[in-house]
Amino acid sequence: MYELTTLDNGLRLLTVAMPHVHSASFGFFVGVGSRYESEAMAGASHFIEHMLFKGTERRPTALHIAEAIETKGGIFNASTGLEATLFWAKVAAPHLPEALDVLSDMLLCPKFDPDEMEKERGVINEEISYTSDSPDSLSQILVNQMQWPDHPLGREIAGTRQSVANLGRPALLAFLADHYCPNQTVLGLAGRVDHNEAAAWAQTHLAEWAPGPGLSFEPASRNHRGPNLCVEYRDTEQAHLSFSFEGLSRRAPDRFVLRQLNVILGEGMRSRLFQQVRERLGLAYTVDSYVSTLQDTGSTGIYAGVAASRTEEAIRAILGELDRLRQEPVSEDELRKAQDFVRGRLTLSLEDSFTVAAWYARQELLGPEVLDPVSVLERIEAVQEKDIQRVAQELFRPELLNLAIVGPFTDDEQFRQAVCF
Repeated sequence: MYELTTLDNGLRLLTVAMPHVHSASFGFFVGVGSRYESEAMAGASHFIEHMLFKGTERRPTALHIAEAIETKGGIFNASTGLEATLFWAKVAAPHLPEALDVLSDMLLCPKFDPDEMEKERGVINEEISYTSDSPDSLSQILVNQMQWPDHPLGREIAGTRQSVANLGRPALLAFLADHYCPNQTVLGLAGRVDHNEAAAWAQTHLAEWAPGPGLSFEPASRNHRGPNLCVEYRDTEQAHLSFSFEGLSRRAPDRFVLRQLNVILGEGMRSRLFQQVRERLGLAYTVDSYVSTLQDTGSTGIYAGVAASRTEEAIRAILGELDRLRQEPVSEDELRKAQDFVRGRLTLSLEDSFTVAAWYARQELLGPEVLDPVSVLERIEAVQEKDIQRVAQELFRPELLNLAIVGPFTDDEQFRQAVCF
């Protein structure tokens, strides 16, 4: 379903034709993120992402860049993650060449105007403040620090106020030159696109983009001994609970089992956590679970916002559902419904041209293989009830638990017994 061309400089161009749509979506998927940063450079990838929107030689201001896309009705944005940074746009198909020109100009020829850098440094500090002032976000920050202590994966992607304050223009430009390279990038396109035309455009406009050194990252530690508990005082009505266990990497065969386990546990309103914690016990308005897979590790997490007076009860209820997955095999009917859920959600998501571009480009960038949706569903449907229980027993162990609580509590003693399940 996709076509791939690799330029001499290592840039991979991947296209997926969707002739029934009138849009074209694309993204530069760059293999760099916060886990590639030293402590001194913490926040560099995120800072660079912001600065690429602030002007180029040909489009000297942020307004010039925005107008080039938005006056055509297009949308564009960017995001920085732990292992990848993305710059993307979606436009009506006739405007694809201009949109490609805009984003490639941003990526290859940013100005990094010193005055604009100082403005953006202030914006990023406000972003950091916003995150730390949000109790639900703060609980996630704290649990990540416990999951990966003294490791880049445990740091906030935006960095700290101190690290951002020390990121100078020469250091950011050097980081950009070393890490934002064609041999670390996939240009993924989907929608009403023609592969040969896109490849010809890339050859004309991107062939001179110079390759850079290979990237490396510090492997994730697996010396976890818990359960670990962190309580942060905030004068809030709710207690915000973030649970985290070590998960699976992108290369683990059991990642398809874990995907099904997560659906059963906490994805959607028919999940066990939603039905038990919210519907039966009335403990939370929001309760859900998630899975994050990285190249050499991963995490499985749960978030809940509960009444402060019922925090211990909520902890026991949530951990009770994890223990039930360990002790009792799921029924055949529950597993089949979870598989139907994945099939339906995947079908809905792949109606969007950008989602299709991201589906293939992320796999091409991060590996370990590029699977089409049919192949993924085949692996999902091969999961058996015993596989769910086996993975639950491997992951949901007390010694692997991290729990961060943000709320009106001054110590953790009252919760110590609750985390022993």
